[in-house]
Amino acid sequence: MTPTAPLRLGYVGLGNIGGPMAEKLARGDSPLTVYDLDETAVAKLVDAGASAATSLAQLGTDADIISICVVDDAQVRTVVNGLLTAAPSGTIIAIHSTINPATAVELAQAASASGVVVVDAPISGGAQGAAQGRLAVMVGGPREAYERIKPAFAPVSDLLVHAGDVGAGTRMKLARNLLHFISFAASAEASRLAEAAGIDLSKLGRVVRHTDAITGGAGAIMLRDTTAPIAPDDFWYGIFSHVRDLGEKDLSLASELASQVGVELRLGDIALANLGAWLGVPRTDQEADN
Repeated sequence: MTPTAPLRLGYVGLGNIGGPMAEKLARGDSPLTVYDLDETAVAKLVDAGASAATSLAQLGTDADIISICVVDDAQVRTVVNGLLTAAPSGTIIAIHSTINPATAVELAQAASASGVVVVDAPISGGAQGAAQGRLAVMVGGPREAYERIKPAFAPVSDLLVHAGDVGAGTRMKLARNLLHFISFAASAEASRLAEAAGIDLSKLGRVVRHTDAITGGAGAIMLRDTTAPIAPDDFWYGIFSHVRDLGEKDLSLASELASQVGVELRLGDIALANLGAWLGVPRTDQEADN
């Protein structure tokens, strides 16, 4: 039996995340062809074992699965349209850039006319995760395409999930990044409180990183498959009501401290007012009165 030829991979966009991703792929078992306007970035990948395409059209003919990691929707459109001038039917184009979900849907529909499959496959983990080969990749598109790219992306990802149809990967990424950047804002608010209260911020940061590594941080409570209110006889009710009770107590104490040191806690006040309801365990009228 003739052995099956390895899938040919392509990569467009060799920046802070795309560069390390492509380098991991270049050192894998599948041949890799890259394209970027930055000749230095391309040369680095060639040194790692990749081949260089002189145009998007050439890359479209030289790869079976093509990754795109560029800045925004406009650049994604330009790259996809360039690839579609030559990519044969059956080619898969995976968009790693964080874009509008509607853009991915639109490009997938346009590509389907020539038999090319476009999936949105945004990534989480940043440059560090790319360098370590530990990215999370959220794929929106046909299940068959997901199964085909899964082994190809093994060198760069230790968590690949099928989010649903085209656009679902990006919707998942936007929800994930909502948490990410709100937590950054919360970190800044907590730091202002700590600073006003005379706390060494570098030591506070060490404590936060230490305990989040143990508890899992905010992701530790993302265990349910719905945001609906939790019935009192549900398994999760006791767990989440305990979280609510602890959270309300500590948020109240933080609010008192903020009043003493003259710091406004906008996020803290919102969390205190809504924690129970948002966790799915709102207090009853009787509990609220006690």
